Amino acid sequence: MPLLTDEVRKHIGAESAPFPACDPVEKGAVRRYAQAIMDPDPAYASDEAGARYGGAVAPPLYPAFMFRTPFGEPDVLTERAHDPDFDGLVMGVRDGLPELPLHGFALLNGGAEVEFYRYARHGETVLQKSRYADIYERETRAGPMVFVIIETEYTNGAGELLMRARKTIIRRK
Repeated sequence: MPLLTDEVRKHIGAESAPFPACDPVEKGAVRRYAQAIMDPDPAYASDEAGARYGGAVAPPLYPAFMFRTPFGEPDVLTERAHDPDFDGLVMGVRDGLPELPLHGFALLNGGAEVEFYRYARHGETVLQKSRYADIYERETRAGPMVFVIIETEYTNGAGELLMRARKTIIRRK
Protein backbone atom coordinates (compact mmCIF):
# COMPACT_ATOMS: atom_id res chain seq x y z
CA MET A 1 0.00 0.00 0.00
CA PRO A 2 1.49 3.38 -1.01
CA LEU A 3 2.51 5.76 1.76
CA LEU A 4 2.38 8.87 -0.41
CA THR A 5 -1.21 10.08 -0.43
CA ASP A 6 -2.79 12.91 -2.41
CA GLU A 7 -3.07 14.81 0.90
CA VAL A 8 0.74 14.70 1.26
CA ARG A 9 1.44 15.21 -2.45
CA LYS A 10 -0.56 18.48 -2.50
CA HIS A 11 2.19 20.08 -0.38
CA ILE A 12 4.71 19.96 -3.25
CA GLY A 13 5.55 23.55 -4.13
CA ALA A 14 4.20 24.99 -0.86
CA GLU A 15 6.39 27.90 0.28
CA SER A 16 6.91 29.79 3.46
CA ALA A 17 6.91 33.56 3.51
CA PRO A 18 10.39 34.97 4.12
CA PHE A 19 10.89 35.44 7.86
CA PRO A 20 13.79 36.79 9.90
CA ALA A 21 15.84 34.96 12.50
CA CYS A 22 14.89 36.09 16.00
CA ASP A 23 18.29 37.79 16.46
CA PRO A 24 20.73 39.46 14.07
CA VAL A 25 24.17 37.98 13.53
CA GLU A 26 25.73 38.64 16.93
CA LYS A 27 29.41 38.52 17.89
CA GLY A 28 28.95 36.36 21.01
CA ALA A 29 26.76 33.81 19.23
CA VAL A 30 29.23 33.68 16.32
CA ARG A 31 32.08 33.10 18.80
CA ARG A 32 30.23 30.20 20.46
CA TYR A 33 29.33 28.67 17.09
CA ALA A 34 32.92 29.01 15.79
CA GLN A 35 34.21 27.39 18.99
CA ALA A 36 31.70 24.55 18.64
CA ILE A 37 32.83 23.80 15.07
CA MET A 38 36.48 24.34 16.11
CA ASP A 39 37.14 27.01 13.47
CA PRO A 40 39.27 29.83 14.94
CA ASP A 41 39.28 32.02 11.80
CA PRO A 42 40.06 35.58 13.00
CA ALA A 43 37.59 36.97 10.42
CA TYR A 44 34.81 35.77 12.74
CA ALA A 45 36.04 38.02 15.56
CA SER A 46 37.16 41.39 14.19
CA ASP A 47 36.36 43.86 11.45
CA GLU A 48 40.07 44.19 10.74
CA ALA A 49 40.58 40.45 10.14
CA GLY A 50 37.36 40.28 8.10
CA ALA A 51 38.08 43.46 6.11
CA ARG A 52 38.13 41.63 2.77
CA TYR A 53 34.51 40.57 3.49
CA GLY A 54 33.38 44.04 4.55
CA GLY A 55 33.87 43.40 8.28
CA ALA A 56 33.62 40.59 10.80
CA VAL A 57 31.62 37.64 9.50
CA ALA A 58 29.98 34.42 10.67
CA PRO A 59 31.07 30.94 9.53
CA PRO A 60 29.52 29.88 6.20
CA LEU A 61 26.76 27.60 7.59
CA TYR A 62 25.92 29.83 10.56
CA PRO A 63 22.73 31.33 8.99
CA ALA A 64 21.07 27.90 8.99
CA PHE A 65 21.47 27.68 12.78
CA MET A 66 20.03 31.12 13.58
CA PHE A 67 16.38 30.07 13.44
CA ARG A 68 15.07 29.13 16.85
CA THR A 69 12.13 29.99 19.06
CA PRO A 70 12.54 33.52 20.44
CA PHE A 71 12.27 34.10 24.19
CA GLY A 72 8.65 34.44 25.23
CA GLU A 73 7.24 32.68 22.16
CA PRO A 74 5.29 29.43 22.54
CA ASP A 75 7.19 26.22 21.90
CA VAL A 76 5.53 23.75 19.49
CA LEU A 77 6.58 20.72 21.57
CA THR A 78 5.15 22.19 24.77
CA GLU A 79 1.95 23.36 23.07
CA ARG A 80 1.22 19.92 21.63
CA ALA A 81 2.50 17.77 24.51
CA HIS A 82 -1.03 16.63 25.43
CA ASP A 83 -2.15 15.86 21.86
CA PRO A 84 -2.32 12.04 21.59
CA ASP A 85 -1.86 12.21 17.80
CA PHE A 86 1.30 14.35 18.01
CA ASP A 87 4.42 12.26 17.43
CA GLY A 88 6.92 14.93 18.43
CA LEU A 89 8.21 15.41 14.91
CA VAL A 90 7.85 18.95 13.63
CA MET A 91 9.90 18.64 10.45
CA GLY A 92 9.24 21.59 8.16
CA VAL A 93 7.51 23.67 10.83
CA ARG A 94 10.74 25.39 11.84
CA ASP A 95 11.20 26.24 8.16
CA GLY A 96 7.84 28.04 8.16
CA LEU A 97 6.27 25.28 6.05
CA PRO A 98 2.97 23.56 6.79
CA GLU A 99 3.28 20.30 8.69
CA LEU A 100 3.03 17.23 6.49
CA PRO A 101 0.32 14.71 7.43
CA LEU A 102 2.81 11.91 8.09
CA HIS A 103 2.07 11.27 11.77
CA GLY A 104 3.65 8.14 13.17
CA PHE A 105 6.35 8.07 10.49
CA ALA A 106 9.98 7.89 11.61
CA LEU A 107 12.22 10.69 10.42
CA LEU A 108 15.68 10.11 8.97
CA ASN A 109 18.17 12.69 7.76
CA GLY A 110 18.87 11.98 4.10
CA GLY A 111 21.60 14.62 3.80
CA ALA A 112 21.92 18.15 2.49
CA GLU A 113 23.54 20.06 -0.33
CA VAL A 114 24.56 23.65 0.30
CA GLU A 115 25.53 26.40 -2.13
CA PHE A 116 27.41 29.22 -0.42
CA TYR A 117 27.28 32.74 -1.89
CA ARG A 118 28.63 35.08 0.78
CA TYR A 119 29.31 35.36 4.49
CA ALA A 120 26.75 36.91 6.84
CA ARG A 121 28.28 39.94 8.55
CA HIS A 122 27.98 40.82 12.21
CA GLY A 123 24.86 42.92 12.80
CA GLU A 124 23.01 41.73 9.69
CA THR A 125 19.51 40.37 9.81
CA VAL A 126 19.13 36.95 8.16
CA LEU A 127 15.89 35.84 6.52
CA GLN A 128 14.85 32.35 5.51
CA LYS A 129 12.37 31.19 2.86
CA SER A 130 11.66 27.49 2.30
CA ARG A 131 9.61 25.34 -0.02
CA TYR A 132 8.73 21.70 -0.48
CA ALA A 133 10.59 21.17 -3.76
CA ASP A 134 9.53 17.53 -4.14
CA ILE A 135 7.89 14.69 -2.25
CA TYR A 136 8.10 11.17 -3.67
CA GLU A 137 7.97 7.54 -2.61
CA ARG A 138 10.49 4.77 -3.22
CA GLU A 139 10.37 1.09 -2.44
CA THR A 140 13.52 -0.01 -0.57
CA ARG A 141 14.76 -3.22 1.03
CA ALA A 142 13.45 -1.81 4.31
CA GLY A 143 10.03 -1.15 2.76
CA PRO A 144 8.40 1.95 1.27
CA MET A 145 9.84 5.35 2.18
CA VAL A 146 8.71 8.91 1.51
CA PHE A 147 11.44 11.36 0.47
CA VAL A 148 10.80 15.04 1.24
CA ILE A 149 13.03 17.61 -0.46
CA ILE A 150 13.10 21.05 1.16
CA GLU A 151 14.90 23.95 -0.51
CA THR A 152 15.74 26.93 1.68
CA GLU A 153 17.26 30.27 0.75
CA TYR A 154 18.98 32.47 3.32
CA THR A 155 19.30 36.17 2.52
CA ASN A 156 20.34 39.27 4.41
CA GLY A 157 17.99 42.17 5.10
CA ALA A 158 18.94 43.76 1.77
CA GLY A 159 17.88 40.61 -0.10
CA GLU A 160 21.41 39.44 -0.94
CA LEU A 161 21.64 35.66 -1.17
CA LEU A 162 23.91 34.17 1.51
CA MET A 163 23.32 30.47 0.89
CA ARG A 164 20.89 27.95 -0.53
CA ALA A 165 20.31 24.55 1.10
CA ARG A 166 18.55 21.49 -0.28
CA LYS A 167 17.69 18.99 2.47
CA THR A 168 16.44 15.45 2.00
CA ILE A 169 14.24 14.09 4.78
CA ILE A 170 13.25 10.42 4.69
CA ARG A 171 10.01 9.31 6.37
CA ARG A 172 9.02 5.68 6.89
CA LYS A 173 6.58 3.57 8.91
